[in-house]
This record gives sequence, C-alpha cells and structure tokens, in this order.
Amino acid sequence: MQNNPEMTLVLSRVSADFASDEKNVPALRDITFSVRKGSFVSVFGPSGAGKSTLMSLILGLMPHTTGEIIRNFSKPAMVFQNYALFPWLSALDNVAFGLRMSGMNRKERERIAQEKLKEVGLEHLASHYPAALSGGQRQRVGLARALAISPDLLIMDEPFSNLDTITAEALKADLLKIWRTYGMTVIMVNHIVPDTIELADQIIVIGSHPGHVEKILSVDLPRPRETRSPQFFKHVDQLTEVIRTIS
Repeated sequence: MQNNPEMTLVLSRVSADFASDEKNVPALRDITFSVRKGSFVSVFGPSGAGKSTLMSLILGLMPHTTGEIIRNFSKPAMVFQNYALFPWLSALDNVAFGLRMSGMNRKERERIAQEKLKEVGLEHLASHYPAALSGGQRQRVGLARALAISPDLLIMDEPFSNLDTITAEALKADLLKIWRTYGMTVIMVNHIVPDTIELADQIIVIGSHPGHVEKILSVDLPRPRETRSPQFFKHVDQLTEVIRTIS
C-alpha cells in the first residue's frame, strides 16, 4: 500500500480479534478507509460495533491480525467518554500530567496547562479537583489535557454522551473553534445523528458482528453549518436511513 502524505491515517483490509481462552473472537473485519489531514471524521455505529476497539487499533494499543495501517501522525491524544481524570490531582495538574511524564520542568508545564485551561474556559478552576467539577467541566479538563501536548491527531470517544444538551452545545462550539485554530485531524466516535452532521466532514458508519465498514458518507455543507436548513436535514435523513439498514 502506497503512503499518501496528505492522509493522516490509512487502513486497508484491517481485521482484529479478541483473544479468549480457547479461540479468537472476531472484533473487526476488513476495515478500509482513509482520513485526510486536518479533517473532522466521525465514526458512527451502534453500541458493541467495535468503535472503541477501532480507536485502540488506530493508536496502536492493540494488534491487528491482518491488513495494513499507515499512521502519518506523531502526537496523538485522546479525550475519553468517562473523562479519565486523576481524582487526586487538581484540574491544572491533570492537564499538565502528560507534560510531566515527558520530563518537562514544572514551571513550563504549569504555564502550558494554564494556557490550555484558558482555551477551554476553565482558568478560574485550575485549583479545583475533579469531584468539585461538573461533567461538562471535567470533559473540558480532558480536552485541555489532550491539547497540552499539541496533538496532530485528536481522538474523542463519545465526548457528549454524559452531558446535558446545553453543556454539549457549548462544548461543540468550543471544539469546532479549537479544531479550526489548531488545524489538527479529529476522529470522533459518536452515536448522535445531528451532532455528527454538524461536526464531521466524513462519516464512517460501522456495522456489527463483527465490526465492519457499512458505508462512508461525505458531508459537504459549508461551515458554520445551519442546523435548521433543508440541506442539513437531507444529510440527517441520509445517515438515519443507513442506520435503519444495519439496526
């Protein structure tokens, strides 16, 4: 498979299994797609389809059994659905954690952490611990922690699923602003149709048993997207129809 430098990621006929006591259980089969640099891609599908497993493959956290993966990124970062913050660390220290592990001195990593907290609107809560933060605030701390390493690939695993509608809308707006500012590639696992159409340039629909690419859709709407326009609803209907065929 030839490497294309315009692509952040290329997967060609990639399969992966879960190891059990006596046999391997198929998790993903013949996954093929590519992600252009600087694009916003949504991986969409039902629970249990293997979306999170696919993210692990992309990051190299689990092996694939067949196929080929080309990774044209060097600084991936991930924002988790359940926040994954250290409860014994303040918001500032959570954001600075990756920098600390890289050996950066305390003064510099705290400067960067303060800067990233400001970007997500939480500089006034730098000394607060996760237990004192709302779900939306915890997710913003997780986003700031990812941004602290200046990633060229940001993976987000259902970042809005634990948030109320108002909080999710605010986070979506900030995420789009950050994406435009950084120019990084974003891959977001999601299961909410309007959010997917509002955010993504490309939608990779994953089917189940085992996980496979059911369809790849392009979203060619101009940004910022008018979520009440007939064109928007046309894309919503298109994705909804694909979901009906695999549910």
